[in-house]
Amino acid sequence: MKNVICTEAAPAAIGPYSQAIETAGTVYISGQLPIDPATGEFPSGDIRKQTRASLENIRAILSRAGLDFGNVVKTTVLLQDIGDFGAMNEVYGEYFTEPYPARAAFAVAALPKGARVEIEVVAEK
Repeated sequence: MKNVICTEAAPAAIGPYSQAIETAGTVYISGQLPIDPATGEFPSGDIRKQTRASLENIRAILSRAGLDFGNVVKTTVLLQDIGDFGAMNEVYGEYFTEPYPARAAFAVAALPKGARVEIEVVAEK
């Protein structure tokens, strides 16, 4: 059985998908752009601010599911520019502690709405 997880504390989906789905004790959070849920806008173009905004959206969804970053087992980070990896990684490291989740990071040609970063996570209850 699939349960939809949704919160107004994170931006609404901008397409035919859910913020997150829980099934069999696993929560799959869709890629989160750095959208401020109150304004619908990105923070400045700074990768650190955008990474923080994406992770705060993830925090809100995790919280709605009764979880936190300690429950995250896998992340995927999409970057518009791989040159932003170091700065993104600095902010990312503020949100996770050992044992760190598994992670993949990719440079992509473009992200929705011109974002510089998008992050998705998988968490276990």
